[in-house]
Amino acid sequence: MDEPKHVSVLLDECIKNLNIRPDGVYVDGTLGLGGHSLEIARRLENGRLVCIDRDETAIERAGKRLEAFREKISFVHGNFSDTAEILRSLGIQGADGMLFDLGVSSPQLDETQRGFSYQHDAPLDMRMDVSSALTAFEVVNGWDENRLNRILWDYGEERYARRITAAIMARRAEKPIETTGELVEIIRGAMPSAALREKQHPAKRSFQAIRIAVNDELGEIERMMDTAPDLLNPGGRLCVISFHSLEDRIVKNGVARREKGCTCPREAPVCTCGFVQTLRNVTKKPILPSEEEIKGNPRARSAKLRVAERV
Repeated sequence: MDEPKHVSVLLDECIKNLNIRPDGVYVDGTLGLGGHSLEIARRLENGRLVCIDRDETAIERAGKRLEAFREKISFVHGNFSDTAEILRSLGIQGADGMLFDLGVSSPQLDETQRGFSYQHDAPLDMRMDVSSALTAFEVVNGWDENRLNRILWDYGEERYARRITAAIMARRAEKPIETTGELVEIIRGAMPSAALREKQHPAKRSFQAIRIAVNDELGEIERMMDTAPDLLNPGGRLCVISFHSLEDRIVKNGVARREKGCTCPREAPVCTCGFVQTLRNVTKKPILPSEEEIKGNPRARSAKLRVAERV
């Protein structure tokens, strides 16, 4: 079987901003097919790289790609929100750089049976970790109307959330909704004709919302931003690639709390609230993909890279 095509987003920008030292310790918290990890490993001499992914298939594939550097790498099947526990279990006290690419990998989107894509008919699954209990089937067929509406509105920023939710409730009252194709049909039927003429696929926002709910993606990003920065050595870099505004907001606010979290009045001569700065933004605004990268990899269009440094 041919290896799935994979293009790492903002690759050069990530490697440049990680400031990789040959003897440093680095974490790729979202391994995927290993494109970012490969470039990190190539720059290590007696350093170490920890590669984490919740998808065992991704670890297997990336392991083959990174075989030449295996003596420098620890592969971990786990969740990036548990990076602190993972490093402790490996006996690692601190890291010199951490990278988190929050997007769904191309193989997950392209492999029909995973149920991530609205372009193919497949079982309603959407689990990044296939050992997890919650699936898209359970969300679509089991969650109550208010909860469904809330995730479509909050996570998908879907302005027709109420109409789509009502259509889902009506259909599942007749029989369970079992496939992505059925769900796309329901979404299309619930939306006004003007919305169907938009360039964006009508199911994109809803599928995004359900995927986020299934995998608790926003909660995991919040946990990562609460704990991972404390694992960085002084001068160590945190690089996070997000793909929609909800993710980016969590990352931005997480850095801001550690950079400018003092709650004292502006007129106070000294800080008395006990705030200690632990991060600083390396760039004031997120780094965006170039037009050339977007042309070669349209999935990079919405990517934003934020970089912070441990102080």
